[in-house]
Amino acid sequence: MSMSYVVGIDIGTSSTKAVLFDVAGGQIGRCAEGYALKAPEPGAAVQDPESILQAVVKTVSQVVKTADIDRQQLKGLSFSAAMHTLLLVDEAGVPLTPMYTWADNRSDRWSDWVRSQAPTLYSRTGLPIHPMSPVVKLAWLRHEQPDLFARAARIVSIKEFILNRWCGEWVVDLSIASTSGLLNLKSRQWDAGALSVAGIDASQLSDLVPTTHILPLGSGYAQKMNLAAGLPIIIGASDGVLANLGVGALLSAGLSAGSQASSKAAITLGTSGAVRRMTARPTLEEKAQLFCYALTDDLWVMGGAVNNGGIALQWARDQLLPYSLPIDEIDERNQVEPSSSTYERMTKMASAIAPGAEGLLFHPYLLGERAPLWNAQARASFFGIGRHHTQAHFARAVMEGVLFNLYTVFSALESASGPVNVLRASGGFAQSDLWQQMLADIFNCEVQIPTVIESSAYGAAVLAFVALGEWSTLHQVEDSLHIAHTRSPRANNVSLYQRLFPIYRELSISLGRHYTALQQAIKP
Repeated sequence: MSMSYVVGIDIGTSSTKAVLFDVAGGQIGRCAEGYALKAPEPGAAVQDPESILQAVVKTVSQVVKTADIDRQQLKGLSFSAAMHTLLLVDEAGVPLTPMYTWADNRSDRWSDWVRSQAPTLYSRTGLPIHPMSPVVKLAWLRHEQPDLFARAARIVSIKEFILNRWCGEWVVDLSIASTSGLLNLKSRQWDAGALSVAGIDASQLSDLVPTTHILPLGSGYAQKMNLAAGLPIIIGASDGVLANLGVGALLSAGLSAGSQASSKAAITLGTSGAVRRMTARPTLEEKAQLFCYALTDDLWVMGGAVNNGGIALQWARDQLLPYSLPIDEIDERNQVEPSSSTYERMTKMASAIAPGAEGLLFHPYLLGERAPLWNAQARASFFGIGRHHTQAHFARAVMEGVLFNLYTVFSALESASGPVNVLRASGGFAQSDLWQQMLADIFNCEVQIPTVIESSAYGAAVLAFVALGEWSTLHQVEDSLHIAHTRSPRANNVSLYQRLFPIYRELSISLGRHYTALQQAIKP
């Protein structure tokens, strides 16, 4: 019997990855292509949409070519895409702006205005009001660049832009639409109040379709990628909800028509990070700390994303530890040497220090913060520094601080929707033994590491298997998954972290009122 294949395409903030999977869930090939995140002025974080389009075309072409499969066995391509991307285009679909990413904070001063104009916006759309949100960015462009804003025929995400080039249609899946802050979660239609505060009309937005919607690949791009014209293109979903699907953090089979939340949560830790769980219907919480996005009509994902994941470790590597202790002499700590301060070296340093870093705490808000603070003005800090603290203590504190911050999101998630029994982890840092054990201890939860690494790309492939009729249900993902590692919490470490966490949390609350004042004080 011949094998069927699909390509899961994951359009991320720093790169696009195209991953070829067989129908049994096996990864056959992978190709990645990076691109720049530009900052032409303070607070900016933009990209060139044409460069991203080229990266998608290149990675798909290469992964299919390298795998050397029978092209007749390639059944389709499916998309995962970063959330909150925003692009204004003219009538011909030509970009009028660069692509604004979630990390662009220049609209921050309009967040309070949006909140005052639409105080119930979160309860209708499930997206906290923050400069990452396309709604807030649209308010900013509307008021500060009115001539440009008036020229926009369409408001789209990066996936819509690429699909229009490939297939000639303007469509948006329910998942990406729900990350825009413009979709009413109950009606599954564009929210009139959100459109009003953004200053746009529904006619400027793409047609809403399910995440399993299929489009035929046009002949032009089929030729560029050496693929068959008419090849099914599954529209897919956002990278966050697909990461949950890709690690099997689903509702139990048979419960999707009820109101239950999944007993499994997913945590992704890369440059940024997120904790999410699946629910059977849109679910929000009182303090507006968590988002809620769609996977399908009856599968939703609630959780929170943080700005400061591995980026905090990268900063510590480059700025705090440019002269690191040799790996084989960490215990003695009696000399230093110039080095590249790799992540492996930092992890080795941190592992030599007991949990809690001897009272050194780190709040990792280097890039402001989304969940749990939703404060673009937040800044990082160390607390409890003593003369006895070494480079290794700082390395450990940074790692623990990143996870404490994610645990704050996890706590809000459990408060809103019940206890979590299993945490499934993905992302580059999930491969580290020390990170895995820290996760288990700080979250006081069993941590499972699936063998699949590209969880969002695999989630896109799973959607394709169902959309194309290769699988009967999304729950078949559980049968295809294998758990590479399991970590259980260690009681002594759990007890220590549970004593430290309230201090960490109270400090973040106390410092909150000073962040904006600090930024104002340093202005010329």
